[in-house]
Parts: sequence; structure tokens; C-alpha cells
Amino acid sequence: MKKIKILFSLTIFFSYYQRADATTLTEADTELCDTLKYALISSLREPIDQAVEIIYKDDKRAPDGLTWAAYQTEILKIKQIFGAGGDYDITLLVKPYYRGHITYGEDIIIVRSDGKLVGYKHIKTYPKVDF
Repeated sequence: MKKIKILFSLTIFFSYYQRADATTLTEADTELCDTLKYALISSLREPIDQAVEIIYKDDKRAPDGLTWAAYQTEILKIKQIFGAGGDYDITLLVKPYYRGHITYGEDIIIVRSDGKLVGYKHIKTYPKVDF
């Protein structure tokens, strides 16, 4: 009888036992609220400005005063690179514009959370509109 109780107890224990795997998430899979998103993007203004300047410096058709806006910028990915509490690489889709927010191009810019420009890639150039 005692063996049956022990066997029954072990059966119940293992049937409710759930394994907990402790894996580190390296990318955010939830949406950010707009305020937090714009604050993060705005805090990265210097390296984004640097990337936009580099991307369009040899474009002879690029309009004067090319800039970008945080509310037109999308966060594509946030990747944790050095473990918990470390830095993050933030991949952004930036749409530089001129004059009254006339979009001139699309670029992917990767910035480290410490403010370092990691990389960039020009995606598309739109035709310049002259007035």
C-alpha cells in the first residue's frame, strides 16, 4: 500500500512538473508605446544625422537642408548584443526629407544604444520635386 501511495504521489508530481528553460531574449517582440519610441529615436539623433550626411554626401541631386523626423522613423529591430544589461543594436528605417516633408529617400541605419553608428544601407531615392 505504501508503494502505491509513493507511486501515485510521484505520478501526480511529474504530471504537473513543468520545465523552466531560462533563455535570454535578444530581440524585443512587443510594440513600444509612441512616447517611448520617439524618445529612443530622438536620443539617437547624432549618429542618425551622421549616417544621413554620409549616405547623401555624393548625391549631386540631393536637396539642401535634407533632414529627418522621429515620427517618420520606424524601429525595425532591437537586438541585445552583450547579454543582460549590455548594449543594444537598434535598426531603424529613416526617411530623409526636404522642404515641407517631401520624402527624398529611405535608409536603414543601425545605431548602438551608446550612440555609436554601427552601419547603414541606402534603400531608395525618390525623384526630387522642384517648385
